[in-house]
Amino acid sequence: MQDKIYSEAEDKMKKAIEAISRELAAVRTGKASPKILDGIKVDYYGTPTPLKQIASINAPDAKQLLVQPWEKQLIPEIVKAIQKADLGLNPIAEAAVVRVPIPALNEDRRREMVKLVKKIGEDGKIAIRNIRRDANDKLKQAEENKKITEDDLEKGEKRIQDLTNKNISHIDDIVKAKEQEVMEV
Repeated sequence: MQDKIYSEAEDKMKKAIEAISRELAAVRTGKASPKILDGIKVDYYGTPTPLKQIASINAPDAKQLLVQPWEKQLIPEIVKAIQKADLGLNPIAEAAVVRVPIPALNEDRRREMVKLVKKIGEDGKIAIRNIRRDANDKLKQAEENKKITEDDLEKGEKRIQDLTNKNISHIDDIVKAKEQEVMEV
């Protein structure tokens, strides 16, 4: 019984960390990363469509992104969508591609980004702790229903706590690495 609860908690925590990693990847660092444009939706024949579904996005160097749409007539729509996204980017339409120069971040903007990174990390830790609480509640419920013993309850809670500590430490490492990346000039 407690193994099932543990593995459920482990899966949920893994998914929470993946979500945090995705969210942090979209935070601008001053280096070109195609993930910066992940949240952008383009008007594709009247339907808001994720940019990465209608174009290839790559970073030929650290200071620019290259967006190559599958259909050339989408270039003006892509430019509009990137400008509307309010990322501080100024796309340049060319014959068959959209160039997106990545401006360097100033010190104040870097500090704002670090605050955002820390907030995302803290939200992730809260999610992990909520998963721990839910798992512990399930263990207590199982003990009350006489499905597991009191000793099993204690062992299960300790395993869940160890898992929680490991995942929170992992989040701290991810956040620290992202902070260094943001502050790097």
